[in-house]
Amino acid sequence: MTNRCGWVNDDPLYLDYHDNEWGVPIHDDRVLFEMLNLEGAQAGLSWYTILRKRESYREAFDGFDPNIIVNYDEAKLQDLLQNPGIVRNRLKIAAVVQNAKAFLKVQQEFGTFDAYIWGFVGGETLKNHWEDSRHLPAKTEISDAMSKDLKKRGFKFVGSTICYAYMQAVGMVQDHTQTCFKYHS
Repeated sequence: MTNRCGWVNDDPLYLDYHDNEWGVPIHDDRVLFEMLNLEGAQAGLSWYTILRKRESYREAFDGFDPNIIVNYDEAKLQDLLQNPGIVRNRLKIAAVVQNAKAFLKVQQEFGTFDAYIWGFVGGETLKNHWEDSRHLPAKTEISDAMSKDLKKRGFKFVGSTICYAYMQAVGMVQDHTQTCFKYHS
C-alpha cells in the first residue's frame, strides 16, 4: 500500500489528483486562472466536491478562457445558475467573470499571471516538512499578502485560506507530509 497524505480518500479521482496534480508547479496562465476560480468555488465546501465537478466547470466556463468569460452577459449568468454540474451560487459565478477582468489586467501589467502570482514565493516552490496533515496551516503570511493584493486588484473569493489552498494546488508550496510517497519525489 502506498502512503499518502491523510486528507486523501480512496476515490480514484481523488487519488489521481493527489498523486499527479496537487503540489506540482503550474506555470500555464489558463490553468492558474482555472485553479484560482475552482479554489474560490470551494469556499464553504470541500475540494472533493469541486474536484468531482471540475469537468462540468470547464465545460460551463468555456475552458476557463478569461477572454471569453469577460464577455459573459446576464443571459449566460442565468444559464450558469441553472447548471446542475457546478455550484449554483450567484456570487461565486459572478466572481469568475470579475476574476477574468482582473486576471487580464494583471497579464497586461506583468506580462503573465504566472510572473505575478509566483512572485509571492520568489518564483520557487516552498517545501515544507510536515509530519502529519493535521499540522498543515490554513493560511500563512504569504497567503495573507497574496489575498490582500488580489483583492486590491479586484479579484473575488480570494481570502487567505483560499489563497493558501491555491498555493498548495498549483505547487507554489509543497505540503505533502513526510510519510507521503510524494514528499520524496
